[in-house]
Amino acid sequence: MSIAPSQPTTKPRNPCFSSGPCAKRPDWSLDALRDAAIGRSHRSSLGKKKLHEVITLSREILRIPDDYVIGIVPASDTGAYEMAMWTMLGARGVEMFAWESFGEGWISDAVKQLKLKDCTTTIAPYGTLPDLSTINWDHDVCFTWNGTTSGVCVPNGDWIADHRAGLTFCDATSAVFAMDVPFEKLDVTTWSWQKVLGGEGAHGMIVLSPRAVARLESYTPAWPLPKIFRLTKGGKLIDGIFKGETINTPSMLCVEDALDGLRWAKDIGGLDALIARSHTNLATINAWVERTSWVDFLAHNPEHRSNTSICLSIVDSWFTALPQNAQYDVTKQIASTLEKAGVAYDINGYRDAPAGLRIWGGATVETSDIEALLPWLDFAFANVKHEAQNKAA
Repeated sequence: MSIAPSQPTTKPRNPCFSSGPCAKRPDWSLDALRDAAIGRSHRSSLGKKKLHEVITLSREILRIPDDYVIGIVPASDTGAYEMAMWTMLGARGVEMFAWESFGEGWISDAVKQLKLKDCTTTIAPYGTLPDLSTINWDHDVCFTWNGTTSGVCVPNGDWIADHRAGLTFCDATSAVFAMDVPFEKLDVTTWSWQKVLGGEGAHGMIVLSPRAVARLESYTPAWPLPKIFRLTKGGKLIDGIFKGETINTPSMLCVEDALDGLRWAKDIGGLDALIARSHTNLATINAWVERTSWVDFLAHNPEHRSNTSICLSIVDSWFTALPQNAQYDVTKQIASTLEKAGVAYDINGYRDAPAGLRIWGGATVETSDIEALLPWLDFAFANVKHEAQNKAA
């Protein structure tokens, strides 16, 4: 029988590598919420002031154009993107693109729920981007900037036409604050607090260009809209939503936590510093992958690899020879081994993705924790393989 691998001695200081909700900023504690407007109405002067600050800090850090409007909406990124689809799609032809499960979810809603008649869908296999050069820019175009479950992202916005008749709808939830997202190329952009800045869940953000606002004010969809999706009244944009007067009641604890993350981001140097932190985390994992024989990136093209939701495939011949269900069992065992050791939480790949591991490398994750994690990944894989081979012998 083979000798069991040796366990590393150094552990990450923060074992939170989940792809959402994600790790809190370094040195976060509950004390960060001490000034939360708890027990106060979100419509009070204090409540509206804090909600408005979330909007203004988001604009400043992300460099969102002054003539774009920014709103806080219910139900996380899902609610924000659904709101955009249900209120604006159907005015002209639509092209839907997906390269992972959430993009496929938007396609399902467009085809099965909205039942859009002039709708073209393109789904790329996990690990790749579809051909984006064929887009008809007279149509609306819907896509995710970063595929959270595939680790595949668009490299830039160069492929998006500057002069287009249709609108671009971008789910940017695991991209903003870690990637250079060109808002001037996007008409509708959505994200949630629980990704790159490590906020709490249930709240979404939506950014609309002047062209998107014009669509809202000139187009009435054929289907009924629930109250939480309505962005206009009497044919005009509900202006208050984009000043902090939310459609429904937000958690003021979550608002305070979002403010804490935004203030931290500003204090460390803003967007450039956030992007640099995420790039360093990806570079650290990339160097390890290059010297490690049992693992590779799920994203085939280096230019398309996410620096936040870093998805890894196991390429060891023992693993690839296993049936698919057994491969999923192996990755679960690896993730369980590391969780029990207090080394890494929630790093198993997404349930709809190929069997593998997913490590969050967003800006709130310290590179030193990534460095401490990597020997444990080697150990966990070797240990699971060792136990399986000895059991089979």
